Amino acid sequence: RGAMLRSLAAFFITTVISFAFATRILDWLAQPIGGIGELQAIEVTESVSAFMRVSLLGGFVLAFPYIAFELFLFIAPGLRRRERFFVISTIPAATVLFIAGVAFAYFIMLPVALPFLLSFMGITTVPRPSNYIRFVTGLLFWIGVAFQFPLVMYLLAALGIVRARMLAEGWRIAIVAIAILAAVVTPTIDPVNMALVMAPMIVLYFLSIGLAAFAERARGRRAQLQEL
Repeated sequence: RGAMLRSLAAFFITTVISFAFATRILDWLAQPIGGIGELQAIEVTESVSAFMRVSLLGGFVLAFPYIAFELFLFIAPGLRRRERFFVISTIPAATVLFIAGVAFAYFIMLPVALPFLLSFMGITTVPRPSNYIRFVTGLLFWIGVAFQFPLVMYLLAALGIVRARMLAEGWRIAIVAIAILAAVVTPTIDPVNMALVMAPMIVLYFLSIGLAAFAERARGRRAQLQEL
């Protein structure tokens, strides 16, 4: 309960801080369509909703390292000393991978997806703040989460929960699962944007196999040293 309360307090503080930068973040998110001036609200509270959504997302991103650290403190008593080292070392890596996923979605996916969506069937679309911000932030968030997969597999392999051979043998099932996930996450129904989501996720999966194998070897060497 204490860890949850401290995490919520940190999230509240970072959300308040992000209020000061929400307008700039909104403009940054709207750059793929020409800036915040291209958005047109048709409801009284629509702009406020978009502002709050961006503030909450900004607060979560800022608070993520601390929330992850609190999670580590919660599970640390049940881990061995070396396992604690592995878990806590993943926090900076998880942050970097999340940012990499967000950058991939923003700089590669959005420039391809948005022109297709905004001119589909020759119908010109004027984006609304609530719809556009929900669409963009949801895409950035889930792609950022997907980029955590190699790190999760490495951690599980280091703890002896999964094995690289199991991941390698299940690559066909993994690709089908990735295709389904890409179809859910992809903002459009065309194969180009779906392929843009699938390609890095497949690469990340095979990278996960290599990281799992590396973690297994390191774990085996430690076991041998302990026997000696």
